[in-house]
Amino acid sequence: MRYLSVTDICSQVWCEQQMIYKMEQPLLIEPEKTAAMSEGSSIHLARELEVHDVVSVTTQTREDRWAIKCLNILAMIPVLQGGELELRELKTRATPTLPGSAQRRSHEIQVSIYKILFDGMVSGVLQADVLIQHLKLRPEQELGPQVKEHAMKCGLTVSTFRDVMELTCLNLTYSDLPMIDSLKLEYCFQGDGSLLGCDEVTFQKEKVLDQVTFYLSYWKGLRDFQGVDIEDAWKCRMCDYSSICEWRAQKTKNIAFRTFNKRFK
Repeated sequence: MRYLSVTDICSQVWCEQQMIYKMEQPLLIEPEKTAAMSEGSSIHLARELEVHDVVSVTTQTREDRWAIKCLNILAMIPVLQGGELELRELKTRATPTLPGSAQRRSHEIQVSIYKILFDGMVSGVLQADVLIQHLKLRPEQELGPQVKEHAMKCGLTVSTFRDVMELTCLNLTYSDLPMIDSLKLEYCFQGDGSLLGCDEVTFQKEKVLDQVTFYLSYWKGLRDFQGVDIEDAWKCRMCDYSSICEWRAQKTKNIAFRTFNKRFK
């Protein structure tokens, strides 16, 4: 693993043991769940096409792929300048029901982290050299021909990955992009794409940062992973890894041991 994604952090909210199994044994995921993921991706793509066209660009290196991400940001800056920004996260559901509070908590943290990252970018916190070093990218790597051609179509002349990163940081810092004003979660049914509901999320920066600090402490080696607590054991019924789960087995042993002791005291 080269770096953590926001999705990785949010999966810790649900169950850290499950997150580890997904990384180590992804093939255990049931086929019907994989099919549901594909249906959800189709709905996301349809929503994306409502906003902009998808352009195919051949990439050859990691630097090319990250350059495309930067070019996408640069292309959207003129569109998003001025006014108020609303971050709306689309969630698709396999059943026509809204999620429970446990799932909603992870979704709320997800959009809150997105806001923290975006607000940091437009306020000058993002530094090109820090990002390059963190991702172990090669700043002087020559960009591929199709990436350069795509940049030219965007009105940009770039040669190396550093060129793109510096342009991105400068434009983000000195543009009129506002910080994100509101956060919303939109839930749609995978069967027909119909709207199930929309939640407005109250942004609590300090609370979210405390939670993120706690979840990151696992990756820094400061604590062991944690599975679900006893009161959240219902999550195990829908987990693909319940039959091999060491955390669940240990919790079951602990309960049996406490019950045995109570009976013979």
